Amino acid sequence: MKIAVLVSGGVDSSVALHLLKKQGHDVTAFYLKIWLEDEMSFLGACPWEEDLSYVEKVCAQCDVKLEIVSMQKEYHEKVVSYTIDAVKNGLTPNPDMLCNREVKFGAFYDKYGKNFDKIATGHYAQIEENSDGSVQLMRAPDPIKDQTYFLAMMTQSQLQKAMFPIGYMEKKEVREYARKHNLATARRKDSQGICFLGKIEFRDFVKEHLGVKRGKFIEKETDEELGEHDGFYFYTIGQRRGVYINGGPWYVCDKDVEKNVVYLTHGFSGDDQRRDEFDVSSINWISGKPTKKALQVKLRHGEHFYDCDIDVKDATNVHVKLQSKDHGITPGQYAVFYDGQQCLGGGVIIK
Repeated sequence: MKIAVLVSGGVDSSVALHLLKKQGHDVTAFYLKIWLEDEMSFLGACPWEEDLSYVEKVCAQCDVKLEIVSMQKEYHEKVVSYTIDAVKNGLTPNPDMLCNREVKFGAFYDKYGKNFDKIATGHYAQIEENSDGSVQLMRAPDPIKDQTYFLAMMTQSQLQKAMFPIGYMEKKEVREYARKHNLATARRKDSQGICFLGKIEFRDFVKEHLGVKRGKFIEKETDEELGEHDGFYFYTIGQRRGVYINGGPWYVCDKDVEKNVVYLTHGFSGDDQRRDEFDVSSINWISGKPTKKALQVKLRHGEHFYDCDIDVKDATNVHVKLQSKDHGITPGQYAVFYDGQQCLGGGVIIK
């Protein structure tokens, strides 16, 4: 097959590229250059030049043509603007969810991907094809590295075009493969953080766009004023890090956007702080609405699932009842639903 491989300079996409080339496919590597790497460089060290150097080395090792394409405009329109608007409205966004749907398998496909049979990435996920040609998104065997959570907003047609060559492997196997074949990225550390920020801190990104807006920390249970903060948009429900108030540890449990108040609590043992019900909107069902109510749900990336029951209100809205309570159910974040090993899709938590 003729395959476009999206490479980042990390070991995962490097191994994906090498595997496909070794299998005899007609492979072209693409490095997507994104806007913040130039515009926000004053905030911190931007890794794109280092990333690109690793990409070039691996492509040379694999004897694969490399194309560097600019997706800066598309990232700003599809992902960055959404992130800023969400934060400004007191929500907790997850830009990586839209990165895959809107850019890698959206804008990139529209510009370049149509000329290829498949678009491959280094995601830890699997695709199973049904007899009718439709596909299912399935979890990777490595429960910690599984990335189906970040792929849950992709459409059926996008997943039919997608390939995840390392999806059947565990992380240690990927590292071993890279070392065995002497890939330049074999010992390079995994990148952390949000896709378009690189090494730039999210707090610095928010401050650059929204500035400082002094407000009050208030204890939820007593209404006692505890101190001041630089803006409600720097905090998310369940957050502990960055709350420097005497008498801690303190956790963020609520926000008042209009009054610019951040409410804190010592813990989440009370029923008013932990919840087991919430609503989800803008649902994307990969293979149509599920036929059963008893499912599993992830409220954030990681290996932890909750058993839940869903009540489908309409095509894009569901009410969720968890089997146990959670202290970090945060508007703006994504809930992703599973039926065993299959990822069914997800949507945005609204309340």
